[in-house]
Amino acid sequence: MTAPDVPGKILVMGLPGSGKTTLAKVLVRRLNAVHFNADEIRHNINKDLGFSIDDRIEQARRMGWLCDRVVEAGNLAIADFICPTPETRAAFGKALVVWIDRIKESRFEDTDRLFMPPERYDVRVTASGTPEYWAEQIAQHVRPVFDPRRPTALFVGRWQPFHDGHKALIEKGIERAGQVCIAVRNTHSLDDASNPFAFEEVKERIETALWRHKGRFNVIDMANISHIFYGRDVGYAVERLELSPDVEEISATEVRRRIGLGDRREIHAAVKAPPSARPRRQTAAPQ
Repeated sequence: MTAPDVPGKILVMGLPGSGKTTLAKVLVRRLNAVHFNADEIRHNINKDLGFSIDDRIEQARRMGWLCDRVVEAGNLAIADFICPTPETRAAFGKALVVWIDRIKESRFEDTDRLFMPPERYDVRVTASGTPEYWAEQIAQHVRPVFDPRRPTALFVGRWQPFHDGHKALIEKGIERAGQVCIAVRNTHSLDDASNPFAFEEVKERIETALWRHKGRFNVIDMANISHIFYGRDVGYAVERLELSPDVEEISATEVRRRIGLGDRREIHAAVKAPPSARPRRQTAAPQ
Protein backbone atom coordinates (compact mmCIF):
# COMPACT_ATOMS: atom_id res chain seq x y z
CA MET A 1 0.00 0.00 0.00
CA THR A 2 0.98 3.61 -0.50
CA ALA A 3 -0.01 6.63 1.52
CA PRO A 4 -3.31 8.22 0.48
CA ASP A 5 -2.73 11.34 -1.53
CA VAL A 6 -4.86 14.25 -2.61
CA PRO A 7 -6.28 13.93 -6.13
CA GLY A 8 -4.29 15.93 -8.65
CA LYS A 9 -6.46 15.14 -11.67
CA ILE A 10 -10.09 16.23 -11.67
CA LEU A 11 -12.74 15.30 -14.23
CA VAL A 12 -15.81 17.54 -14.37
CA MET A 13 -18.31 15.63 -16.54
CA GLY A 14 -21.97 15.75 -17.50
CA LEU A 15 -24.46 16.56 -20.25
CA PRO A 16 -23.99 19.58 -22.54
CA GLY A 17 -25.32 22.73 -20.89
CA SER A 18 -25.24 21.30 -17.37
CA GLY A 19 -22.74 23.87 -16.09
CA LYS A 20 -19.45 21.98 -16.33
CA THR A 21 -17.34 24.89 -17.59
CA THR A 22 -18.93 27.38 -15.20
CA LEU A 23 -18.05 25.19 -12.21
CA ALA A 24 -14.61 24.36 -13.61
CA LYS A 25 -13.70 28.05 -13.89
CA VAL A 26 -14.74 28.71 -10.30
CA LEU A 27 -12.79 25.64 -9.19
CA VAL A 28 -9.70 26.77 -11.08
CA ARG A 29 -9.67 30.04 -9.12
CA ARG A 30 -10.32 28.23 -5.84
CA LEU A 31 -7.53 25.66 -6.31
CA ASN A 32 -5.10 27.57 -8.54
CA ALA A 33 -5.32 24.70 -11.03
CA VAL A 34 -4.72 24.28 -14.77
CA HIS A 35 -7.95 24.05 -16.78
CA PHE A 36 -8.52 22.00 -19.94
CA ASN A 37 -11.85 22.65 -21.64
CA ALA A 38 -12.87 20.11 -24.28
CA ASP A 39 -14.20 22.67 -26.77
CA GLU A 40 -10.99 24.69 -26.58
CA ILE A 41 -8.83 21.57 -26.90
CA ARG A 42 -10.79 20.45 -29.96
CA HIS A 43 -10.51 23.92 -31.54
CA ASN A 44 -6.78 24.37 -30.91
CA ILE A 45 -5.26 20.87 -30.73
CA ASN A 46 -7.60 18.01 -31.61
CA LYS A 47 -8.91 19.36 -34.90
CA ASP A 48 -8.57 15.90 -36.41
CA LEU A 49 -11.22 14.41 -34.11
CA GLY A 50 -14.97 14.30 -34.68
CA PHE A 51 -17.77 12.98 -32.48
CA SER A 52 -17.82 9.29 -33.35
CA ILE A 53 -17.48 6.82 -30.48
CA ASP A 54 -13.85 6.14 -31.37
CA ASP A 55 -13.03 9.86 -31.65
CA ARG A 56 -14.69 10.59 -28.33
CA ILE A 57 -12.54 7.89 -26.70
CA GLU A 58 -9.40 9.33 -28.29
CA GLN A 59 -10.40 12.84 -27.18
CA ALA A 60 -10.75 11.56 -23.61
CA ARG A 61 -7.38 9.79 -23.78
CA ARG A 62 -5.62 12.95 -24.97
CA MET A 63 -7.34 15.08 -22.34
CA GLY A 64 -6.24 12.62 -19.68
CA TRP A 65 -2.67 12.62 -21.01
CA LEU A 66 -2.51 16.42 -20.83
CA CYS A 67 -3.77 16.37 -17.25
CA ASP A 68 -1.25 13.69 -16.28
CA ARG A 69 1.63 15.86 -17.48
CA VAL A 70 0.41 18.77 -15.37
CA VAL A 71 0.08 16.55 -12.29
CA GLU A 72 3.56 15.11 -12.83
CA ALA A 73 4.89 18.68 -12.75
CA GLY A 74 3.34 19.17 -9.31
CA ASN A 75 0.13 21.04 -10.17
CA LEU A 76 -3.59 20.34 -10.18
CA ALA A 77 -5.37 19.72 -13.49
CA ILE A 78 -9.08 20.09 -14.20
CA ALA A 79 -10.71 18.77 -17.38
CA ASP A 80 -14.31 19.55 -18.20
CA PHE A 81 -16.08 17.64 -20.94
CA ILE A 82 -19.07 15.35 -21.46
CA CYS A 83 -17.12 12.07 -21.12
CA PRO A 84 -20.36 10.21 -21.86
CA THR A 85 -19.51 6.51 -21.59
CA PRO A 86 -17.56 4.11 -19.37
CA GLU A 87 -15.07 3.72 -22.25
CA THR A 88 -14.35 7.44 -22.46
CA ARG A 89 -13.96 7.65 -18.68
CA ALA A 90 -11.58 4.68 -18.71
CA ALA A 91 -9.58 6.36 -21.49
CA PHE A 92 -9.31 9.56 -19.44
CA GLY A 93 -7.76 7.62 -16.58
CA LYS A 94 -7.88 7.68 -12.79
CA ALA A 95 -9.22 10.96 -11.45
CA LEU A 96 -11.48 12.58 -8.92
CA VAL A 97 -14.82 12.50 -10.75
CA VAL A 98 -17.30 15.36 -10.41
CA TRP A 99 -20.63 14.50 -12.04
CA ILE A 100 -22.76 17.52 -12.94
CA ASP A 101 -26.26 16.04 -12.56
CA ARG A 102 -28.28 19.23 -12.87
CA ILE A 103 -30.28 18.46 -16.03
CA LYS A 104 -31.85 15.30 -17.42
CA GLU A 105 -31.56 16.15 -21.11
CA SER A 106 -29.66 18.57 -23.32
CA ARG A 107 -30.33 20.15 -26.67
CA PHE A 108 -28.39 17.35 -28.39
CA GLU A 109 -30.55 14.24 -28.66
CA ASP A 110 -27.73 12.07 -30.02
CA THR A 111 -25.52 12.92 -27.04
CA ASP A 112 -28.40 12.29 -24.63
CA ARG A 113 -28.87 8.81 -26.09
CA LEU A 114 -25.16 8.11 -25.80
CA PHE A 115 -24.70 9.46 -22.27
CA MET A 116 -24.48 6.92 -19.44
CA PRO A 117 -24.41 8.17 -15.82
CA PRO A 118 -21.13 7.23 -14.12
CA GLU A 119 -21.13 4.14 -11.94
CA ARG A 120 -18.49 5.76 -9.72
CA TYR A 121 -18.12 9.42 -8.81
CA ASP A 122 -16.67 11.39 -5.91
CA VAL A 123 -18.96 14.43 -5.99
CA ARG A 124 -22.46 14.61 -7.52
CA VAL A 125 -23.49 18.20 -8.24
CA THR A 126 -27.26 18.70 -8.11
CA ALA A 127 -29.43 21.60 -9.23
CA SER A 128 -29.32 23.20 -5.77
CA GLY A 129 -26.36 25.26 -4.66
CA THR A 130 -24.16 27.83 -6.39
CA PRO A 131 -20.95 27.01 -8.29
CA GLU A 132 -19.04 28.55 -5.37
CA TYR A 133 -20.78 26.19 -2.94
CA TRP A 134 -19.91 23.13 -5.00
CA ALA A 135 -16.34 24.35 -5.49
CA GLU A 136 -15.92 24.32 -1.71
CA GLN A 137 -17.28 20.77 -1.48
CA ILE A 138 -14.80 19.61 -4.12
CA ALA A 139 -11.96 21.53 -2.48
CA GLN A 140 -12.44 19.48 0.70
CA HIS A 141 -11.46 16.39 -1.31
CA VAL A 142 -8.53 18.08 -3.02
CA ARG A 143 -7.24 20.44 -0.33
CA PRO A 144 -7.88 18.80 3.06
CA VAL A 145 -6.96 20.90 6.10
CA PHE A 146 -4.58 19.59 8.76
CA ASP A 147 -6.57 18.96 11.95
CA PRO A 148 -4.40 19.14 15.12
CA ARG A 149 -7.16 17.39 17.10
CA ARG A 150 -6.88 14.17 15.12
CA PRO A 151 -4.46 11.35 16.04
CA THR A 152 -1.13 12.34 14.53
CA ALA A 153 2.29 10.71 14.10
CA LEU A 154 5.40 12.72 15.00
CA PHE A 155 8.69 12.64 13.07
CA VAL A 156 11.73 14.48 14.42
CA GLY A 157 14.80 15.04 12.26
CA ARG A 158 17.28 17.44 10.71
CA TRP A 159 16.13 16.68 7.13
CA GLN A 160 19.39 18.10 5.72
CA PRO A 161 18.25 17.89 2.99
CA PHE A 162 14.83 16.22 2.74
CA HIS A 163 15.31 13.38 0.24
CA ASP A 164 13.44 10.41 -1.26
CA GLY A 165 14.18 8.20 1.72
CA HIS A 166 12.64 10.76 4.06
CA LYS A 167 9.66 11.08 1.72
CA ALA A 168 9.05 7.31 1.77
CA LEU A 169 9.24 7.34 5.57
CA ILE A 170 6.75 10.18 5.94
CA GLU A 171 4.39 8.60 3.42
CA LYS A 172 4.41 5.39 5.42
CA GLY A 173 3.60 7.41 8.52
CA ILE A 174 0.67 9.07 6.75
CA GLU A 175 -0.53 5.64 5.67
CA ARG A 176 -0.38 4.37 9.23
CA ALA A 177 -1.71 7.38 11.17
CA GLY A 178 -3.66 9.43 8.64
CA GLN A 179 -1.65 12.60 9.23
CA VAL A 180 1.81 13.52 10.56
CA CYS A 181 3.68 16.35 12.23
CA ILE A 182 7.22 16.83 10.88
CA ALA A 183 9.48 18.54 13.42
CA VAL A 184 12.65 20.18 12.08
CA ARG A 185 15.48 20.29 14.60
CA ASN A 186 17.18 23.67 14.84
CA THR A 187 20.65 22.61 13.75
CA HIS A 188 21.29 25.23 11.06
CA SER A 189 22.68 27.56 13.72
CA LEU A 190 25.49 25.06 14.35
CA ASP A 191 26.96 26.37 11.08
CA ASP A 192 28.61 23.17 9.92
CA ALA A 193 28.68 21.34 6.59
CA SER A 194 26.12 18.76 7.75
CA ASN A 195 23.43 21.38 8.39
CA PRO A 196 23.46 23.80 5.43
CA PHE A 197 19.72 24.54 5.27
CA ALA A 198 17.78 26.97 7.45
CA PHE A 199 14.31 26.01 8.66
CA GLU A 200 12.42 27.83 5.89
CA GLU A 201 14.55 26.08 3.26
CA VAL A 202 13.92 22.68 4.83
CA LYS A 203 10.20 23.41 5.09
CA GLU A 204 10.00 24.42 1.43
CA ARG A 205 11.69 21.20 0.29
CA ILE A 206 9.36 19.09 2.45
CA GLU A 207 6.22 20.84 1.22
CA THR A 208 7.34 20.51 -2.39
CA ALA A 209 8.12 16.80 -2.06
CA LEU A 210 4.87 16.01 -0.23
CA TRP A 211 2.48 18.25 -2.18
CA ARG A 212 0.27 15.27 -3.06
CA HIS A 213 -0.39 14.86 0.70
CA LYS A 214 -1.19 18.52 1.40
CA GLY A 215 -3.43 18.81 4.45
CA ARG A 216 -2.13 15.55 5.90
CA PHE A 217 1.14 16.92 7.28
CA ASN A 218 2.39 19.92 9.21
CA VAL A 219 5.98 21.18 9.38
CA ILE A 220 7.15 22.88 12.58
CA ASP A 221 10.38 24.43 13.84
CA MET A 222 11.73 22.69 16.93
CA ALA A 223 14.67 23.01 19.31
CA ASN A 224 17.73 20.86 18.66
CA ILE A 225 16.21 17.76 20.25
CA SER A 226 18.87 15.25 21.33
CA HIS A 227 16.88 13.08 23.77
CA ILE A 228 13.30 11.86 23.92
CA PHE A 229 12.19 10.59 27.34
CA TYR A 230 8.84 9.31 28.51
CA GLY A 231 7.48 8.04 31.80
CA ARG A 232 4.91 5.35 32.38
CA ASP A 233 2.07 4.73 29.96
CA VAL A 234 1.76 8.09 28.19
CA GLY A 235 -0.90 7.22 25.61
CA TYR A 236 1.20 6.96 22.47
CA ALA A 237 3.39 4.36 20.79
CA VAL A 238 7.07 4.74 19.93
CA GLU A 239 8.16 2.51 17.06
CA ARG A 240 10.50 2.32 14.09
CA LEU A 241 9.09 2.13 10.57
CA GLU A 242 10.93 -0.36 8.39
CA LEU A 243 11.61 0.64 4.78
CA SER A 244 13.11 -1.34 1.90
CA PRO A 245 16.92 -1.67 1.97
CA ASP A 246 17.41 0.47 -1.16
CA VAL A 247 15.44 3.32 0.40
CA GLU A 248 17.19 3.07 3.76
CA GLU A 249 20.54 3.28 1.98
CA ILE A 250 19.79 6.80 0.69
CA SER A 251 22.31 9.10 2.34
CA ALA A 252 21.75 12.78 3.09
CA THR A 253 25.53 13.21 3.08
CA GLU A 254 25.67 11.89 -0.49
CA VAL A 255 22.74 14.09 -1.52
CA ARG A 256 24.53 17.16 -0.14
CA ARG A 257 27.66 16.17 -2.03
CA ARG A 258 25.80 15.75 -5.33
CA ILE A 259 24.19 19.17 -5.13
CA GLY A 260 27.51 20.80 -4.27
CA LEU A 261 26.85 22.13 -0.78
CA GLY A 262 30.47 22.01 0.30
CA ASP A 263 30.94 25.62 -0.77
CA ARG A 264 27.42 26.72 0.11
CA ARG A 265 28.48 29.71 2.22
CA GLU A 266 30.78 30.99 -0.51
CA ILE A 267 27.98 30.60 -3.07
CA HIS A 268 25.56 32.54 -0.84
CA ALA A 269 28.09 35.30 -0.36
CA ALA A 270 28.60 35.61 -4.13
CA VAL A 271 24.87 35.69 -4.82
CA LYS A 272 24.08 38.26 -2.15
CA ALA A 273 27.03 40.54 -2.86
CA PRO A 274 26.78 43.28 -5.51
CA PRO A 275 28.54 42.44 -8.81
CA SER A 276 31.52 44.65 -7.99
CA ALA A 277 32.10 42.77 -4.75
CA ARG A 278 31.93 39.29 -6.20
CA PRO A 279 35.23 37.41 -6.57
CA ARG A 280 36.55 37.30 -10.10
CA ARG A 281 37.60 34.04 -11.66
CA GLN A 282 41.37 33.75 -11.87
CA THR A 283 42.83 32.59 -15.15
CA ALA A 284 46.25 31.08 -15.49
CA ALA A 285 48.87 33.12 -17.33
CA PRO A 286 49.93 31.59 -20.63
CA GLN A 287 53.06 29.46 -20.32
